[in-house]
Amino acid sequence: MKNLINERPTLLLVDVQKAFLDPNYPGLNRNNPNAEIVCGRILNIWRELKLPVIHVRHSSIFPDSLLHESKIGFEFNDNVKPLDSELVLTKSVNSAFIGTDLSIILKESKTTTIVIVGMTTNHCISTTVRMSGNLGFNTFLISDSTACYDTKSINGDIISCETIYESSIASLNNEFARVIDSSELISMLH
Repeated sequence: MKNLINERPTLLLVDVQKAFLDPNYPGLNRNNPNAEIVCGRILNIWRELKLPVIHVRHSSIFPDSLLHESKIGFEFNDNVKPLDSELVLTKSVNSAFIGTDLSIILKESKTTTIVIVGMTTNHCISTTVRMSGNLGFNTFLISDSTACYDTKSINGDIISCETIYESSIASLNNEFARVIDSSELISMLH
């Protein structure tokens, strides 16, 4: 198994914010309830290994959104609160690369490998992973660090969060990123 630590991977935590624990966001079932805890464990390992960390948060342009900067949901989840020394970027769209200097920061730091964790699998994670892969980064998505919600189809039927999650992960794997779980990631760091 490849030793990932030699590549000095950057950990990209995307939208690990309090809104995603609110029962009203979006008011539907969610899979993988421990995703934020997994994100916190990975972040702690990154800090111990003194590897680069970038936090990205979503700032909704809609005042009623739980992710609007005026709401408590905008705050980082307690499991992943940034240290003063860690970079924080704020976005208002699905990709961490749009409206931020993320691409420039990664290129200037000579980053070639990115490990992505966060919320939600089929929205900001999928979009960020796709862009990361398309920009040429060696990209890893940690499957147990992300989650989906039940989603209404265009005809009003509910598609289960597990179906959305499995489809999203399958669409990304080996096309835009290598999808692994946190235990495999930890093995690759030692």
